Amino acid sequence: MRAIRFHGSGGSESLFCEEAPIPKPRDGQVLIQVHAAAVTPTEFAWYPTFHTPEGNARPFPIILGHEFSGVVAAIGDSNRDVRVGDSVYGLNDWFMDGAQAEYCLTAAASVAPKPATVDHTLASAVPISALTAWQALVDRAQLSEGQRILIHGGAGGVGSVAVQLARHKKAHVIATASAANLDFMTGLGADEVIDYRTTHFETVVRDVDVVLDTVGGETRDRSWGVLRKGGQLITIAADAEGVNQQRVRDAFFIVEPKREQLIEIGRLIDSGVIHPIVGAVFSMDEVRRSYAEKPRRGKNVLRISEGNRHGH
Repeated sequence: MRAIRFHGSGGSESLFCEEAPIPKPRDGQVLIQVHAAAVTPTEFAWYPTFHTPEGNARPFPIILGHEFSGVVAAIGDSNRDVRVGDSVYGLNDWFMDGAQAEYCLTAAASVAPKPATVDHTLASAVPISALTAWQALVDRAQLSEGQRILIHGGAGGVGSVAVQLARHKKAHVIATASAANLDFMTGLGADEVIDYRTTHFETVVRDVDVVLDTVGGETRDRSWGVLRKGGQLITIAADAEGVNQQRVRDAFFIVEPKREQLIEIGRLIDSGVIHPIVGAVFSMDEVRRSYAEKPRRGKNVLRISEGNRHGH
């Protein structure tokens, strides 16, 4: 198969499109023929990219990109949830080879039927962002009608889904974004939008029930002061892992694959509640550009299978 493989430290300059062996599914695993895979540039800084679960160094080359949309090509033993030929979307384990290849392995419990109303390209940008938003707002914050939420990085992958999900929950949504995305944010359902380049959010926001921080650093540090008493800050910014403050550690979480939530998210997409956002689409040969060009909105996506062009 063709695969994009990461050959060492550094960034996208170490990515090469080359031939690799097709992996074989073991018990509980499924083999996915990948049609599209999303791009997550922060993977170059993730611990699992370079380590095994036991803490040893992972051998190079490594395949990145852990969210995808495609078709089930083969299944290992004891899989009742999926069948060969099913169109699915989902993610795979951070510690194993990812989906920037014509085939990838994942657990059956980590995929769900692809939403019927979107193509593979759009569907591939959903799993990490939507599961993160769901686990932040529904599981952790238990966001409810009338609550006020501040979402940092509203136009990004997670932020754009979180704005739509918070609107669906009938919360009052305040989002930070650049001036170019202000109308885009209100279109997704934000009640107030703050241009973070010209306005310090803490001068105009106070007493919110929830802050969802996708940015980290000083943005997170300045966010504690806008919470109401008893309010909750949730952060997904990777720099939180290196912060010693207990409240930051308590606020940080890493998304987990959950089939039931992917099914629910698929229903929200098919009913028009959530619209997936893709920045730009690149071919496998353009992989370095897909990492270098920061999307103004949503996530960049790699088109893996030519069949995807014809809607197969």
